[in-house]
Amino acid sequence: MSRLTIYPDTQPENIVVDTTKGEEIAAELNKIGVRFERWETQSILPADADDDAVMQAYDHDIKRLQNENGYQSVDVIRLSADHPQKDALRNKFLSEHTHSEDEVRFFVEGAGIFYLRVNDQVYMTLCERGDLISVPEGTKHWFDMGANPHLTCIRLFTRKEGWIADFTGDDIAEKFPKFENDEKVAVGA
Repeated sequence: MSRLTIYPDTQPENIVVDTTKGEEIAAELNKIGVRFERWETQSILPADADDDAVMQAYDHDIKRLQNENGYQSVDVIRLSADHPQKDALRNKFLSEHTHSEDEVRFFVEGAGIFYLRVNDQVYMTLCERGDLISVPEGTKHWFDMGANPHLTCIRLFTRKEGWIADFTGDDIAEKFPKFENDEKVAVGA
């Protein structure tokens, strides 16, 4: 179940907001310019579905976003617990960074947590199957796919080069709860 937990950025032990209601998640994130939507999910795609089949299943919503925001490039990313570079990828995404374009992800399957640092607060957003999140350019954030990742996401980009991060060098991510794939997110660090 999708979940939003908001903390002061210097007090990961103090919860300001904690909700699993999609409308509340969208409203809270909208206050900081983040788009959050629940899409009607298609029937579960076969494990061997190629990228074209995944994108075709969500073609209507992809085209809607492209028309609204001028996204030029779309791809599919998959990560699983048996991925040979899962630990290196997790560590890379766990470092706070920004982008010079929006970071747009639709979760076709699986889950992960986006942590957004805005206005002295951290918005810990658990995204699962059917969730779309669009993090505005320049927003400080990090992502945790968990130690045993399982996700398939559609990514949309303004530039054809795709994902380019500018790391802040701040160790804030080390202070907040990590994503535990097999159980609910731990509260507190």
